[in-house]
Amino acid sequence: MPSKQVLESKQAIVADLAEKIRKAQSGVIVKYEGITVGDDTEMRKKMREADVDYVVMKNTLTARACDEVGYGEIKEHLEGMNAIAISYKDPVAPAKILKEYAEKIETFEIRVGFLEGKVIDKDTVNELADIPSREILLSRFLGSIQSPVSGFARAIQAIIDKQGEGAPAEEASAAEPAAE
Repeated sequence: MPSKQVLESKQAIVADLAEKIRKAQSGVIVKYEGITVGDDTEMRKKMREADVDYVVMKNTLTARACDEVGYGEIKEHLEGMNAIAISYKDPVAPAKILKEYAEKIETFEIRVGFLEGKVIDKDTVNELADIPSREILLSRFLGSIQSPVSGFARAIQAIIDKQGEGAPAEEASAAEPAAE
C-alpha cells in the first residue's frame, strides 16, 4: 500500500491536472508510442510556441482528473501509454500539432479530446485540426468584406477616369480659339 506521502503527491497531481482541464478551451489525448526523441523534442517545442501544455501522464491519474471535471467518457480511451495536450488560448492548436505527428508516425495516434465542456471523438479532433488558423480565417473574412468595397472604388475610379479623358480634349478645344 502506498504511503501517505505518495497518496498526497498523487492527489496534488490529479487536482492540478483537473484544474488545467477545467481552465482549458480544448485538449487532446494521444497514444504516446513510437515517437523518436528528435520528433518528440520538435513537437514539444511547437507545443510551447503555441502555448499548449503537453505531458505524459499515468492513465489512472488522467482518469481521476477527467472524472473530477466531468469528462468520465475519456477513461475508456486510456489504454497503453498516453499524453495529454491542453490549450488555454487556441482551441485548434493541440489538434493541429498532434495531427501532424500522428500522420508522420504510425504508432502515434489521436485518441480523444475535449472542447468547450464536451468530450469529442477522434474524428472531431481531426476535423478541428483541419480548420485554418485564426489569422487565416480573419484575413479571409476581411478579404470578403473588402472585396465589394474595393470593387465599388474601382468602378467609381473608372467613371472618374473616363470623364477625365474627355475633359482635356474639351479644354484644348476651348483654348485654341482664345489663342487666335
